[in-house]
Amino acid sequence: MPQGTIKKIVKDRGFGFISTGPGKGDVFFHVSSVEEGVFDVLQEGQAVEYEIGEDGGRGGKGPRAGNVRPA
Repeated sequence: MPQGTIKKIVKDRGFGFISTGPGKGDVFFHVSSVEEGVFDVLQEGQAVEYEIGEDGGRGGKGPRAGNVRPA
């Protein structure tokens, strides 16, 4: 399971981005992709584990993280 770091989180809008490593880009995640009850405790800079899913209908903007949880 891939690991990364929360790069940015926008709690009031229910989404964020995970940094996957130098030169690898970021992965979008939505509150619905986070384990139940965990979204509110996630913080920028926190290590997480996730699965890579399809773009989720975001207009081809890239992969989307699913099953996000603290590492």
